[in-house]
Amino acid sequence: MKLASYCHRDRKSYGIFTDNGIIDLGNKIGHQYPTLKDLLQWNAIDIARQYIDNHADIMAEDITFLPVIEAPGKIFCVGMNYADKRKEFAETNSAPTLFVRFPDSQTGHETPVVKPALSNEFDYEGELAVIIGKSGSNIDASNALTHVAGYSCYMDGSVRDWQHAWFTAGKNWRQTGAFGPYMTTVDEIPDPHTLSIQTYLNGMLVQNDSTASMIHKVADLISYISTFTTLGAGDVIITGSPGGVGKKRTPPLFMREGDRVEVVIENIGRLTNTIVESQPQRDLLAS
Repeated sequence: MKLASYCHRDRKSYGIFTDNGIIDLGNKIGHQYPTLKDLLQWNAIDIARQYIDNHADIMAEDITFLPVIEAPGKIFCVGMNYADKRKEFAETNSAPTLFVRFPDSQTGHETPVVKPALSNEFDYEGELAVIIGKSGSNIDASNALTHVAGYSCYMDGSVRDWQHAWFTAGKNWRQTGAFGPYMTTVDEIPDPHTLSIQTYLNGMLVQNDSTASMIHKVADLISYISTFTTLGAGDVIITGSPGGVGKKRTPPLFMREGDRVEVVIENIGRLTNTIVESQPQRDLLAS
């Protein structure tokens, strides 16, 4: 099952994404579970599943996609988690590299990703996103995948010239990350480490790997993070980007206004966004 968050006729909602359109769950069960995050927090995915054979209520082209989880309580990002990426950056740290994103740094599928006007090094990073479905702390790795509700695509845009020793400044400009198109529920992805993952920039393949290449696996990341903080339903872990990023190419390859970036993950989805450039005065206010 694929679950999307969206806006339709100025009304925020969520629903089941199908080949024939959207089954609008917000209209059916929104009085109990107003958002997809609420659905997860109340462990109600099976209630949503009861509507999977309904006729579509809305055509997909009539919605504006929102981030899969519009306001996660926590967004954890994992750096240097693929073998080729570690080689590119000469990474030697053995522990997971973690940093955070804020919810307003996200946007949805087929909506603009905003390149800060103050940056000349806006880089692409295609990643697998893990959406937590069951809260927990001190989660054992052997049991960690039972805490996952589903998976999605993430374009974890990096403002490299603001990303020095401290990652946060390069990862939290408004609408620099894209999350979607939808969450593919965990029953369709029995093993998150058998998936091909690619990123395309203007149709050119720029990242190409498999989630099998992750250094720190999904279960281990959940266990590690939940050691120092409680993971809640609707929290998101972005699991790292393969090699091939623009910063380490010769010559470097960065995203510009009008570029089209796509993240494709096998059996999960295809996330597509166009780059627009913000106005300098807006950037200054945001920073």
